[in-house]
Amino acid sequence: MKIQDAVTELVLETFRLNGRLLATGDALIADLGLSSARWQVLGAVALSPEPLSVAHIARNMGLTRQSVQRVADEMERDGLVRFAPNPHHQRAKLVLFTARGKTAFEAAMERQGPWASDLARGLSIEQIRNAANTLRRVRQRLEKSNGER
Repeated sequence: MKIQDAVTELVLETFRLNGRLLATGDALIADLGLSSARWQVLGAVALSPEPLSVAHIARNMGLTRQSVQRVADEMERDGLVRFAPNPHHQRAKLVLFTARGKTAFEAAMERQGPWASDLARGLSIEQIRNAANTLRRVRQRLEKSNGER
């Protein structure tokens, strides 16, 4: 097998995995009023040490600003997030949790732990970390070749 064939196999498997992760995530948290897309946005808000704009969330998650804006607008209407003034940019509002959004995110994360443990059954930590490192390196090369950070 040539290296380009192996890379193609990795890319195709990543696409398949992404689809399965989104579908499984949607099913895991649907009754919380969340979807995988909403969970991603809430996760970006939760994991950041400082409030983020929609554009920053999109960059951090590898998504388009427009798709994150659409999801954030829906979440604001549903009371999961609120927008706050951004001292660094007048038009780019910051996305913040509401109490309802924080509760929904925490409930989703409580479900994620057992789900992840079940998914990892039969795999070693080393295998999982090696896979994550490989995907990270591929992503970083793509970002570098596209002029991203």
